Amino acid sequence: MDHLKWFGEGFDGFPKTLPEDCVEYTLYVIDSSLSDLNLRNRLRQIQAAADSLVKHLLRDFIWQRDSFGLELARQDGTSLLHGKTNYGDSVEDEWLVVFLLRELSKQSSDIWIRVVDTDGEFLLIEAANKLPPWLNPEIAHHRVWINDGRLFIIPPQLPCQDIGRMLNAPETVTNASEIITLEEARHIIHKNRARLQHLPQVEAEAFDRLRKYPEQIAYCMHHALVLVPRNLAYVIHNNASHISPAVEAFYLRDPVSLRPLQMQDIGKLVFPPKDLVTISVKFTKVGYAQMKSQHFIAPAVWSSVLSPRQFEQSKGEAEIGMKVTCGFEMLLSDSQNQDKRPVREILMLLQDIEAGEDHLPSDAEIAQWEHDEDSEEWLDINFEDFENELVGKRTGDTSSANRGFGDRNAQENLRKMVARFEDFLENDAAGADGAEFRDDMDSDDEEDENTGGESSVGSESASEGEDDATDIEFDENRFADLMREMMGIPSGRKENFVDEQTIESHLKDMPEFGEDDSTRDEEQNDIHQIMQTMEAELRGAGALQLDPLPTTATKQRRTTKAKSNGPDRSNADSSEEGTEDGGEVHIDFNLAKNMLESFKSQGGMPGPGGNLIGLMGMHLPRDEDETLLDAHEP
Repeated sequence: MDHLKWFGEGFDGFPKTLPEDCVEYTLYVIDSSLSDLNLRNRLRQIQAAADSLVKHLLRDFIWQRDSFGLELARQDGTSLLHGKTNYGDSVEDEWLVVFLLRELSKQSSDIWIRVVDTDGEFLLIEAANKLPPWLNPEIAHHRVWINDGRLFIIPPQLPCQDIGRMLNAPETVTNASEIITLEEARHIIHKNRARLQHLPQVEAEAFDRLRKYPEQIAYCMHHALVLVPRNLAYVIHNNASHISPAVEAFYLRDPVSLRPLQMQDIGKLVFPPKDLVTISVKFTKVGYAQMKSQHFIAPAVWSSVLSPRQFEQSKGEAEIGMKVTCGFEMLLSDSQNQDKRPVREILMLLQDIEAGEDHLPSDAEIAQWEHDEDSEEWLDINFEDFENELVGKRTGDTSSANRGFGDRNAQENLRKMVARFEDFLENDAAGADGAEFRDDMDSDDEEDENTGGESSVGSESASEGEDDATDIEFDENRFADLMREMMGIPSGRKENFVDEQTIESHLKDMPEFGEDDSTRDEEQNDIHQIMQTMEAELRGAGALQLDPLPTTATKQRRTTKAKSNGPDRSNADSSEEGTEDGGEVHIDFNLAKNMLESFKSQGGMPGPGGNLIGLMGMHLPRDEDETLLDAHEP
């Protein structure tokens, strides 16, 4: 504790952390020939270039939460451009920010950019499979920079004998421990720029998501026809970006925010459900999925205006329109939102209408507006095509196979998700204790250094342990049989590693601890009975069913075996089908299906499935409709 600085002793405060779902970016102009005044003028030029780039690429674009922007700031005596964007649930907005920063860096070679998010150097996380061993999370901070459209990494300062290995074979350098500050990183770029490394493989992996830009910008939008009040149609038509805060207010609603919707007098509502018109509204795809997936009972004021039959006849226009209107109502009625820019702009538009400075659009004017409506196929997944798309197969009917499922981004992300899981499971570096991380190795090295004279003894014992470990053999089949015996499940193998008689003999040899033989026999019978009951329940729930989609050839083979071997053999085959058909288990389907079911079971709350999918840079909207899943159950 002596190394800590307390208040009054140079304490710099606690480390600053970004809020959740935020990306922070900083732009520096590193040029020693510029004075402070000229530097600030150069930064203003870059700021203007960024605004021009945004207007050119993001015309009519809608952000999920915060937009991209750069502000002139000063930090540690240095002028710079700084920005922070809260992208909410839309990870695509984060990568759009990276794309804009990369395009901006291509305009001038004196711009050096740092971009981090809540997880830190997320570009390195994206390129984790291609990083050199020395680049671990402990020393990665301040080492990643974007310049001239390329990704540069500042390597650690190494002894002379390791410099050659760093340049020629970086994978052999694993003992780097240098931690640099932001000031030191800028000094290296300024004075020793030749030290920086450009690793093409790391750059390609880190910028892999940027390949689909700028085409992806328009693909993130979704147009839908909605039935809304005329005054709300006027507000949305004036500024389409106001839909995002309204969707968020609806999606994150609570009982307090729902109180204005419970009024019986519609005259007290800002957007009463009267004088309804149909317009086309542009959503972000994430926002539309959030709005579409939410089960929301229509308030009484809406139920009195539109009957259930009208809701059905409108093909979803009335339901989505009701949700959008309720979202705007909750947004304006919440006192915490009064200082937000979208709320102020909406209230100013409504005041202009009341003051007579502007008028509501007529039916003829609304008819001249664009009435675009996009397909919702990207929300649906066909599980047969889903399985084929994961492995890139094209089987059966060509037209059906080529149709695919969802949208092309969903296909690419799901393939990447399964591929990463398979790479992890097939990692030969993982031993009996699981995957080995650099953190564990580093901590072991530090412990060895701290033990001093005892390190030699520890190293000898460790070397003996490594020699013994090479002689260890692991039989997966025997382990599986042992687990089946422990669970009370009949084994499908003729040769069991541990049979029931062996277990009983070991139980009899155990000390009695004051119990007689009859008591032990009763407990043993109770255990077996409990195990059998558990197995029956698991089988009834389908938890022990490995292959949910047996192929036609598999079914025919089972039928042929049952006919040729008689009823006795068919019963035996039915108990062994879990092991015999192991080679035909749909691994990709089961993995992705279980991931999606895990995410779905969270009900919109945090959980392991959502965390894993979030770490992969993907976002899935909550979906509680089980009809599609049940339709494909065997």
